[in-house]
Amino acid sequence: MTVALKRVYAEPSPYDGTRVLVDRLWPRGLTKSDAALDAWLRDLAPSNELRKWFHAHPQQWSKFREKYLKELTSEAADTALQQLYELQKKRRRLTLLFASKNEERNNALVLKQLIDGERKPPTGTGPIRAAATKRGRAARPR
Repeated sequence: MTVALKRVYAEPSPYDGTRVLVDRLWPRGLTKSDAALDAWLRDLAPSNELRKWFHAHPQQWSKFREKYLKELTSEAADTALQQLYELQKKRRRLTLLFASKNEERNNALVLKQLIDGERKPPTGTGPIRAAATKRGRAARPR
């Protein structure tokens, strides 16, 4: 499974696979047909407060990432994360779309790292938790 990142303003491509917008706000000046989305998972986006904080403090990437992963443990974000994992399973390629001008440091990158297994998932989310729980139960002596 390939997970790609792309600005939502870039031209859609047949190679994008499943296109998922992971921003809370709809991108300015873009119509829904031009965006060519398969899904819009708003609850995966950082809160408005965190988004504004990071915009004012872009040099604090690691702190943003830490706060964002904590936000992903909410019930709404967990549900949206499960939807993202399901979309990932359906197609060979998943493209996470974002509106940010900063293409190297944004919430979509954190989500990509989470899906790719490069980073530790937030506690209580995703198929990793379920797999670990099953392994833990099987490994425990009774």
